[in-house]
Amino acid sequence: MDFGDLEKKLEDSSVKLVFLCSPHNPGGRVWTREELEKFASICASRGVVVISDEIHCDILFRGIKHTPLASVSEEARNITITTVAPSKTFNIAGLSTAAVIIPSKRLRDNYQSVIDFLHLDGGNVFGTIALEAAYNRGDAWLDELTAYLEENLDFIEHYLEIHLPEITLIRPEGTYVPLLDFRSLGLSGPELQDLLVKKGGVALDGGHWFGTGGTGFARINIAAPRLLIQEGMECIEKAIKSFRK
Repeated sequence: MDFGDLEKKLEDSSVKLVFLCSPHNPGGRVWTREELEKFASICASRGVVVISDEIHCDILFRGIKHTPLASVSEEARNITITTVAPSKTFNIAGLSTAAVIIPSKRLRDNYQSVIDFLHLDGGNVFGTIALEAAYNRGDAWLDELTAYLEENLDFIEHYLEIHLPEITLIRPEGTYVPLLDFRSLGLSGPELQDLLVKKGGVALDGGHWFGTGGTGFARINIAAPRLLIQEGMECIEKAIKSFRK
C-alpha cells in the first residue's frame, strides 16, 4: 500500500471519501492489521470517511487472516462504512442482497435517511433467507471451496512452469480473481487482450482496466471446474505460441 501517495491525494481538501478494497482486487493482497491501522490513522487525521469493500473477505488461502478495517481502532470504527455480501463467496449474486455495517451513529443515521428517502431499503425475502443460511450454515462448504480454489492455483502455477515459463501467476492471499503477468511479451493492454481473444479464444480481464501499473497483466477467474481452467490455460498457451511465431 502506497501511503505516501495516499497522503498526497488527501492533501486536497475537496476529498471527503476514500474507497478501500479489502482484500484487494485484482492484486489478491489481504492487508495486514499494521497496514490497516496506518491507513485508518491517515484517513482519520484528514477527516475523511472510508467505504471498505470487504466482499471477498471470506475467500482466504492457507495461513491468511482477514482483519476488518473497522476493528483495528476506535478512530477506524468511527469513520468506516463496511460493505459485505454473500454473492461472491456463495455464488448467489442473482438474489441481490448485501449488508452495510456502520458503527458510527452519525454516519448510520445519515445513510439511513437517504436510503429511506429513496425507498431502497426493502430488500427481498429470498435474498435475506439465503444470506442468513450462507453465513450461519455455510462453513463446511466454504472450507471445501477454498481448498478447491487453492488447488486451481497450484494447477495454474504448475501449468505455467511447464508450458509458459515466461508468464507468471501473481499468487493471491485471497479472492478468486488473481493476475497473470504477461509483461515479458512487451504488449500494451489492448494488444494483449486482442492476442488472447483473437488467437486463443479466451477473454481475461485486462490489467489496464484497473488503473496505473496494470498494463501487461490480465485477471483470470479461478472459480471454475478444473477441466475448464485447463481448457482456458490451453487457450492462453495457443495464443502465446502464435505470438512467438
